[in-house]
Amino acid sequence: MRNIDLSPLYRSFIGFDHLASMIDAASRNEKQATYPPYNIELLGEDKYRITMAVAGFASENIEIEVQENTLQVKGTKEQKDAERKFLHKGISERNFERKFQLGDHVKVLAADLEHGLLHIDLERVIPEASKPKRIEIGSKLIENQ
Repeated sequence: MRNIDLSPLYRSFIGFDHLASMIDAASRNEKQATYPPYNIELLGEDKYRITMAVAGFASENIEIEVQENTLQVKGTKEQKDAERKFLHKGISERNFERKFQLGDHVKVLAADLEHGLLHIDLERVIPEASKPKRIEIGSKLIENQ
């Protein structure tokens, strides 16, 4: 992929530096390894699930961390292949690190490991102050007298 220079966005759009940073982070995330494979599923209007195939990893080998708007999933495992001799090795049990950029107000609710699949449930919770407000026509401003 070609490199995109985002510096004009930083110079031209005051207050939109967060947007430019997100675009920059997304372009860096494209260079991530493809292991482990994952799905992102829409469960409801504001509910999501990330499912990662982490065969061979136990819950104590996986670390999930959220910092600012980045979800980071790390898997670390001791390599014990020296004593084993494979004729074919198709199951990759190597260490991994995968990052997901979360949108504003997206919270991680829970994580569960079942049958070699790591499920991470997320929900977008929009605060009341950010929700649209309906203004009735004919409403008048009450002045303090």
